[in-house]
Amino acid sequence: MGKKSQYDKPLAQNKKASHDYFIEDTYEAGMVLTGTEIKSLRTGRANLNDSFATIRNGEIFLHNMHISPFEQGNRHNPSDPTRARKLLLHKEQIHKLLGLTKRDGYTLVPLKVYVRNGYAKCLIGFGKGKKLYDKRESDAKRDAQRDIQRILREKQKV
Repeated sequence: MGKKSQYDKPLAQNKKASHDYFIEDTYEAGMVLTGTEIKSLRTGRANLNDSFATIRNGEIFLHNMHISPFEQGNRHNPSDPTRARKLLLHKEQIHKLLGLTKRDGYTLVPLKVYVRNGYAKCLIGFGKGKKLYDKRESDAKRDAQRDIQRILREKQKV
């Protein structure tokens, strides 16, 4: 049996991202956490909805990601659960993303948060925002694909 992928069980996932954006490229970034945030993250007490990433002074920061305070925490518990968290990428990757996000309509969207080799990682997607008609088209394609799969399953049963 093959080894399980780290992407199989995310600790937090932004399900609206694929609905709201055309994701063109993804990057894996480390996260700088303080105090007991990693313990809260491992218990699944994180929320990526409405979060986004920005580049300031050659560094990438993740905004509006909510990590609830750890219940059995100590004095090192962060007081602000939605504080900006620094993401760790190589300098070349940051410069590339800086150039790409200068274009109109493109942004950095966090997709998943997971743990790899004991370190918290965030999967960042580089994407362009969808218009309303794009969202309707994506929904129609997904529904059509779902119907095709359902029909194929029914034919295989017979």
